[in-house]
Amino acid sequence: MRAQIAIFVAIIQSILLFGHFAIYETWIELWGAPEPRAALWLRIVLGVLSVSFVSASLLAFRYSNAAVRGFYRVAACWLGFTGLSFFASGACWTIYGAAWLIGWRGEGRPIVATLFGGAILAGVYGIVNAGRTRVKRVPVKLANLPESWRGRTAVLVSDMHLGHVRSFGFARKIVAMASQLRPDVVFIAGDLYDGVEVDLVGLAKPLSELSVPLGIFFVAGNHEEFSNRAKYLDAVARAGVRVLNNEKVIVDGMQLIGVPYHATVNAESFSSALGKADLDRNRASILLSHAPHRLEIAEQAGISLQLSGHTHHGQMIPFTWIVDRIFGPFAYGFHRFGSMMVYTSCGAGTWGPPMRVGTDPEIVLLRFE
Repeated sequence: MRAQIAIFVAIIQSILLFGHFAIYETWIELWGAPEPRAALWLRIVLGVLSVSFVSASLLAFRYSNAAVRGFYRVAACWLGFTGLSFFASGACWTIYGAAWLIGWRGEGRPIVATLFGGAILAGVYGIVNAGRTRVKRVPVKLANLPESWRGRTAVLVSDMHLGHVRSFGFARKIVAMASQLRPDVVFIAGDLYDGVEVDLVGLAKPLSELSVPLGIFFVAGNHEEFSNRAKYLDAVARAGVRVLNNEKVIVDGMQLIGVPYHATVNAESFSSALGKADLDRNRASILLSHAPHRLEIAEQAGISLQLSGHTHHGQMIPFTWIVDRIFGPFAYGFHRFGSMMVYTSCGAGTWGPPMRVGTDPEIVLLRFE
């Protein structure tokens, strides 16, 4: 496991080093090289910034104090600006090269100023936008829906990523929004936590203030499995939330199944978990599964509605396009897969950069008809 983590860290750090190098070279070549002393300081600053997020993350997984939280937040913001600036660099060379081919021989400074300035503005917008959680309302029609569920509503929350960036205040905000919607039941589809070292019980405490008639149900996401999964599940349970761990419960006639992330990665374990649920195909069922993958297994098992998160719908352009390629139409929104309906939420929080560009944070109000 440690070797895998080391390899993953090395890959991420290599990508970040390359990204910072590309930004530096673009600036030097198209804007112009500063005088030697300034160039040296620029290289030093970019070198330090290039290792800031990995360093902050390693510290965040072990420590929780004001200094670490502050460092992590700054590094996470810089990660977002780096990504946007890297793609601005690529756009600079694309535009400059195309202009050069048609005979233009002007300076590259206007191009650099426009695109790098646009990257900065996009980052600022992304930070503001990530703090504006919306309510998405979705009508749901299911075959064999219990009469007691007609007209009822459920709030779906996923990917809050409570940690060093989104913390106690954010949890209180999401709980307040959910309370105002007066749902009959609340579903939390994983990644409640970010996976860093925090007061798990304290961050989950606002959930205990959420009063709904049919209860609150939670299934673990991949971030709850970064380390000891039991400590996350215990903290959630202590807030009065029902943790579904490869099990089925009947909620006023509705079959509700929860399969944690690790059990859905492998097709055999996922199929086994659903098989043990002993579903009644003549009654509607809801599956809480963090990621919208292996949908064919859930559909074959007779699931009526799968509720997921995980994708963030890419969180930021151009990663939205990559996620769309991976998950297809199930990267975000309400879609049909065979006889099963699937809703994938883009999530309420953020991971990495506290930014959303091209996506909006949400909680979902499902109305059963």
